[in-house]
Amino acid sequence: MKVAISGASGFVANALKQKFPDFVVIERKDDVEAIARKLKDVYAVFNLAGAPIVAKWDEAYKKVLWDSRIETTKKLVAAIHQSDVEHFISTSAVGIYPNNVPCDEESSKLSEDFLGHLALAWEREAQKCTKRTTILRFGVVLGEGGALEKMLPAFRMCMGGIIGDGRMITSWIDIDDLVSIYAFVLEKRLEGIFNATSPQPLTNYHFTKILGKVLHRPTFFPVPSFIIKMLFGEGSTVLLDSKEAYPKALLNQGFVFAYPDLESSLRKILA
Repeated sequence: MKVAISGASGFVANALKQKFPDFVVIERKDDVEAIARKLKDVYAVFNLAGAPIVAKWDEAYKKVLWDSRIETTKKLVAAIHQSDVEHFISTSAVGIYPNNVPCDEESSKLSEDFLGHLALAWEREAQKCTKRTTILRFGVVLGEGGALEKMLPAFRMCMGGIIGDGRMITSWIDIDDLVSIYAFVLEKRLEGIFNATSPQPLTNYHFTKILGKVLHRPTFFPVPSFIIKMLFGEGSTVLLDSKEAYPKALLNQGFVFAYPDLESSLRKILA
């Protein structure tokens, strides 16, 4: 099966390349005509394009976040409509959900902040595709790279700790389960919205303690919320928000998680 991948240099894309070795890369500079040419003999398109979300936001960077997702998706959809592609799998995020509310795909209430509006606009562009379309709402993806790679140095130096009061919920997923979700969606020819998250979200406190346990490191040094806000400004919401998302739709379809709990995931990744 030949696939096309946008955002192909990213952590998730690199894992997908191992599962789907027959791939072509869609670059951000490609116009609709260039993308359409690359889609010859492609069965599915994986849309992973987007500037890094964990950063200090100002109005200029918020425009970068918006354009790298919305404008890229517009071009992809236009090119897919000129091709024989059968399946479009686009990305979203659990940031679409409000804070401190357990949510699944049937939840109607959405976040009213920038991340919520960004995710909703991203999904609406993808849903303009007339081919079979699937949207995966990512939680924090754990693997050899990504968010975990940024956490590990502090923990390995015995300087890891909870963020703020540690009560915020983290919805996460193991990279191997995420890759398996792509294969599952393609095999089952599923369309619609799916939360790509473990069935066991947990508080930052418990996340921190489990990571410390697996690394055999203490977790004595909390990181005050105000420091995160100083470093990232409005972008600190990515680290401080509390998103509790459940993969109800995937479970209903029969998907089985290989790493449903954090400790099993971390022990595999850090072995």
